[in-house]
Amino acid sequence: MIGIERNKWGQVPFLEVVDFSLRNEAAPFVIFIHGFTSAKEHNLPYAYYLAEKGYRVLLPDTLYHGERQIGLSEIQLGFRFWEIVIQTIKELEILKKKYNELRKIENGRIGIAGTSMGGIVTLGALTQYSWIKAAVSLMGSPAPVEFAEKQVEWVKENDSLPLDDKDVSDLLSTLRTFDLSLQPELLNNRPLMLWHGKKDQVVPFQPTYNFYETIYPTYDQKEHIYFMVDEEGEHKVPRPAILKTVEWFCRHI
Repeated sequence: MIGIERNKWGQVPFLEVVDFSLRNEAAPFVIFIHGFTSAKEHNLPYAYYLAEKGYRVLLPDTLYHGERQIGLSEIQLGFRFWEIVIQTIKELEILKKKYNELRKIENGRIGIAGTSMGGIVTLGALTQYSWIKAAVSLMGSPAPVEFAEKQVEWVKENDSLPLDDKDVSDLLSTLRTFDLSLQPELLNNRPLMLWHGKKDQVVPFQPTYNFYETIYPTYDQKEHIYFMVDEEGEHKVPRPAILKTVEWFCRHI
């Protein structure tokens, strides 16, 4: 029987999803990060399918989302987008450390995944944490600097920007630390699956595919790198990609 337990560690509320028989045992471990304006509960299907396979899955609420909402509008949230991304990357370490202390992670078998903003978090986390053994990014971007530059251009064209040039420069400088496209060697041949729809109007397809084409030749084991292209896909993950995500972790962690 699959159990869902609501929990909180530090400032981070999360759901823990695991087969009841493994509740107090070590198990392979996946943290799944939701998208912008979403919440932890929205990704329960991923967690359920993984838990059926014997995984322990954590679904955290990111800063200003779900249980952590503080009444910000979507526009206000948008201006804090990168603050949320960076804070979430830091909080992955907090959750992993806690579950290591509880001895509930089996032999360092740890995966990270996410949708959209959660995919951006996932790819950014690969620049920071060597303990991530495998990852899945669903309609995320490995190039936050380029993505942020496009966001700034759009805001300048359509509205006033509540940041001066120095603020923008500081942001881009910070994001370079988390930009996997600028330091792909940090992947170190770790298993990575990417899914993206070609018709995505929110997170552009092409930069992610360009990144894949760059890193593919560097992988000694080609089965460790995979791009699932959806020719008609927009900004919504279809069932085949959900099932492929589960299969990916079963194969690699």
